[in-house]
Amino acid sequence: MRGFLASSIGVTCAAALALPLTPPALAAARPVPTTEVATAARPAPHAGTPDTTLTDRRAAEPSAAGSTQSLPLEPLTRNRATPSAAASATAEQGLSRRAVRRFSLVGVIWDDPQAELHGRVHVRTRAAGTGTWSGWQVVETHNADHAADLDTPESTSGRVRGATAPLWVGDSDGVELRVRSELQGTGGRSVAVAAPSLPSGLRLELVDPGEGDEALPGGPVDSPRTGGLNTEASAATDASAANADLAPLGATEITALSRAATEREFYTLRAGAPADRQRAKPYIGPRPRIVTRRGWGANEGLRERKFVYTKKVKAAFVHHTASGNKYNCSQSPSLIRSIYRYHVKSMGWRDVGYNFLIDKCGKIYEGRAGGVARPVLGAHTLGFNSNSMGIAVLGSYGSKKPSSAAVKAIARVTAWKLGLYRMNPRGKTYLKSAGSNLHRKGKKVRLNVISGHRDGFKTACPGRKLYGKLGSARSAAARYQGR
Repeated sequence: MRGFLASSIGVTCAAALALPLTPPALAAARPVPTTEVATAARPAPHAGTPDTTLTDRRAAEPSAAGSTQSLPLEPLTRNRATPSAAASATAEQGLSRRAVRRFSLVGVIWDDPQAELHGRVHVRTRAAGTGTWSGWQVVETHNADHAADLDTPESTSGRVRGATAPLWVGDSDGVELRVRSELQGTGGRSVAVAAPSLPSGLRLELVDPGEGDEALPGGPVDSPRTGGLNTEASAATDASAANADLAPLGATEITALSRAATEREFYTLRAGAPADRQRAKPYIGPRPRIVTRRGWGANEGLRERKFVYTKKVKAAFVHHTASGNKYNCSQSPSLIRSIYRYHVKSMGWRDVGYNFLIDKCGKIYEGRAGGVARPVLGAHTLGFNSNSMGIAVLGSYGSKKPSSAAVKAIARVTAWKLGLYRMNPRGKTYLKSAGSNLHRKGKKVRLNVISGHRDGFKTACPGRKLYGKLGSARSAAARYQGR
C-alpha cells in the first residue's frame, strides 16, 4: 500500500477483493441492542434458586445479539448511626440482590471522566445455569489511565464517562453490588463520613456480549452511531478492507507468514518509501496469525465510522485488562466483544481502546479498527497514545503469572509490527508526553520500545507479574526479528 506509513487522519478505507463481495454476515447485517435504562427491580430470589426456569428466562429475554443494562445505584444504609441520609449516599451506594437479564461482564460508570472513585467496589453474581451465587469479587477502580489523550476529539466528545475496569463474571442472571468510599491508604479502616464523596451519577453496567455475528430476531436494538443497516454493513466492509493488503475481504483471520514471505510483504507495503530505505534489509519478525474483528464478532455499528491514524509506531505499551482470570480461551471472543461494548457504549469511547488483545492461550486479536499494519491511534496509555500501540493481555496479572503462551504472543506481534516501522524491540525511543500523572505535557520521555503501561503513567497496570516478563518479551521479539 503506497505511503501507508504517512499520517492519515479520519480516512475511511474501502476495497473489493476476490472473495464474494457481500459476505454472508455482512449481507445479513443486523442492528444491535441498545444500552438499556434501568428496569424495576424484581423481588430478590432465594440464594441458589433461579426465579424462573431456563426456558422461561430465554423466552422473556428481548435479544441475544448483545446488550447493556445500565442500573442507577442507590444509597446503602448499613449503620443506623450514620448521621444523615445525604452522608450515607455519598459514602456507600449499591444495589440489593436482584434478578436481571443475562449478562457476562460488569463495570461501574459515573458522569465526570475527570473524577476518581476513591474506594472499593464489590460485586456478587448469580450463575445463569445453576442459580448459584458467587462470593464477593473486587472490581478494579483505578482505570482512568486507560484513556484517550487529553484535549483530543475522542476525550472531548462529551460522551466520555468515568469508569472502573470491567470484570468478566460469566453467564449470569442476578447481581448484588456495593460501592464504598475510603480515604486513600487507610485499607478500609476509615469512618464512612470522613471518606471522600463518591462520584455523581454512579451506574452499574451489565454487559451481554451476544453471539457475535449471529443475532436472534425480536427485541430492542441499539442504533448504530451513524444510523441504518446499510451504514453498519458498510462499516463492517470498511473494517475488513483496512486489512486488504493482508487478507481477503471478510476474512476471519490474517494468516501467519514465514520470514521470507513477511519480508516480501514488507517491501510491498513500503512501496512509497525512499529507495535507500527500501534497499535496507528489514529486521522484522514473521507475521503472526491474527484473528480479525470479523473473527471475534465485532459489531461495527457500535463504533465511530472513521479511522484515525498517528504518524508511526515507535513503541508498544503492554497492558492487562484487569478483568479477572475466570475465563477459558473459547470465551475470549465473548470477553473481547464485552470489553468493546463497555468501552464504546458505557465509557463513551469511539472504539475499543487497545490495538491488539491477547488471551491466555496466546491467540492474538485485532483491536481498534483501521488495519493491523497501520499506525491506528488508540486509547490505551493516557499521555502516550500518539506514535505507539497498545497491547492488552486478557486477565489480571498483579499476583498471577501470565502464561508463557501470552508472553510469546507479545513477542511475536511486537516483532512483526515494530519491524514494519524499523524499531528494535530491545531498544529505547523518545515519545512526547501529552500529559499524564507521571510525565508533564510536552516532555520528551525516553522509554523502552516495549514498555509497560506503568512506564508512561503511575499505575499498577500491566500488573507486577506481567511487567516482570517484559524483559523476556523484548529479547524474544528481537530474536524473531533476527537481531
